[in-house]
Amino acid sequence: MPKQDVLIVSRDEAEPCASAVMREPLTVDQAADLAKVFKAIGEPVRLRLLSLIASHAGGEACVCDLTDAFELSGPTISHHLKVLREAGVIEGDRRGTWIYYRVKPDTLRLLSESLAPAQDVAVTA
Repeated sequence: MPKQDVLIVSRDEAEPCASAVMREPLTVDQAADLAKVFKAIGEPVRLRLLSLIASHAGGEACVCDLTDAFELSGPTISHHLKVLREAGVIEGDRRGTWIYYRVKPDTLRLLSESLAPAQDVAVTA
């Protein structure tokens, strides 16, 4: 069975989950979805890839710009990028023979909000 991108949703599934862990308990599904994303970025190579992509000029980086930063094979870098993509942390487009990756800011915002103390989370009506 192919892996699917993670989508973090609220209980009513009308909008992404913005519930802070410290404000109200997560549902089983919310916890599982958040854990997949945290697991993806919890590996040092993937965290560094995320940082390289996010800090690259224009907010996107070609896979060719990423491989030289590591002493890893191309297939290993591709595997880590695939994990980040399947977790919904990055997205990419093929342009010719290269894939250009960019960070999905909504996913990072959800991660940040999920760990923010209750008083730091903006509640929208």
